[in-house]
Amino acid sequence: MRTSLVILGKDLRQRLRDRSVLLISIVVPLVLASIFGLIFHNAIGGRLSFKFAVVDQDHGPAAHAFISAGLAPLEQRGLIHVVREPTLAAARTATDQNKVAATFVIPAGLSDAVGHGRPARLTVIGSVDSTIGAQVAESIARSFADVTDSARIVAAAIGGGGISPGLAARLPNPISIADVSTKSRQLDAGTFYAAGMAIFFLFFAVQSGTASLLEERRDGTLARMLVAPISRRAVLVGKLLTSLVVGLVSLVVLAVATHFLLSARWGNVLGVAMLIVAAVLAASAVMTLVATLARTPEQAGSWQAMVALVLGMLGGAFFPVAQAGGVLATLSLATPQAWFLRGLENMSGGAGAGAVLGPTGAILIFAAITGGLALARAGRLVAR
Repeated sequence: MRTSLVILGKDLRQRLRDRSVLLISIVVPLVLASIFGLIFHNAIGGRLSFKFAVVDQDHGPAAHAFISAGLAPLEQRGLIHVVREPTLAAARTATDQNKVAATFVIPAGLSDAVGHGRPARLTVIGSVDSTIGAQVAESIARSFADVTDSARIVAAAIGGGGISPGLAARLPNPISIADVSTKSRQLDAGTFYAAGMAIFFLFFAVQSGTASLLEERRDGTLARMLVAPISRRAVLVGKLLTSLVVGLVSLVVLAVATHFLLSARWGNVLGVAMLIVAAVLAASAVMTLVATLARTPEQAGSWQAMVALVLGMLGGAFFPVAQAGGVLATLSLATPQAWFLRGLENMSGGAGAGAVLGPTGAILIFAAITGGLALARAGRLVAR
């Protein structure tokens, strides 16, 4: 074992002098996680918000009901931001300049029309540069109109000629928002891309272990090592330890760095540690297996890169494959990347380490299968 540790120390010193390993295992994934997180944080992170303007020309109970019951609850949730515009001209200018996604125009006489059962109109002016925001504004207005019509029908049924101003002011909230617990959780964008880039580049980081045996065999270093009183097993264990150490350092550093720099929420520390250890074992196993199939260092590097890319794409390191459903989502379950991300998703609601037992077990099964095949063929890597 001491010989293996000496080989480990030698390899780690070589890797530290080789700046490319630091770039692949830490710098590049951190930079890409930052870029992807900034680009997609609104779309994936559930933080989409719209700015609307309101022009109140009515100042009556119906207008108050729309603002207080229709818009205020959404603004309190952070889903929209409402600004008051004094005139219709100012509101049109703000909308045309895309300062607001849409403008609600509450015309004069709206409360009187609603109260006496006459036709009423609530106008929505949408920005051509914010189609989604305009559609959301239209949906809010239609929802309010539906509630108003329901109240009108109730008033007619009980013999009233219309909706009284008091009833108009007490119209129920047209938008109902409730938190619904689901079986599957989703990571916010910052955490998703931090974890995705970390697990993707992990497979490149661990290449520096057993694959280096091919380089040493080509350069004659391996032959000189085997002439010395060093067993083949000690050499192989030392190279495997190099892969494991580099992989562990890569994932741990990225988890800590993205937590503080990108506000990524990885979850329970023990659960994250379990996933990291399992992922490093799986990555080292599959990369070692690929190395045993290659004849030259160049061939091993190319094959390992292709395997890492395919597994990363299929496992959802760049986009949430599970949301696509169908065959693609099913195939992703054959990759350790998908189970790694699923484990983090299971902890995203504050769950403890027990939530990752299933995903960790799936990753370890993958590691056991590929690792077993790799060990069965590992002898050829240390052959003279």
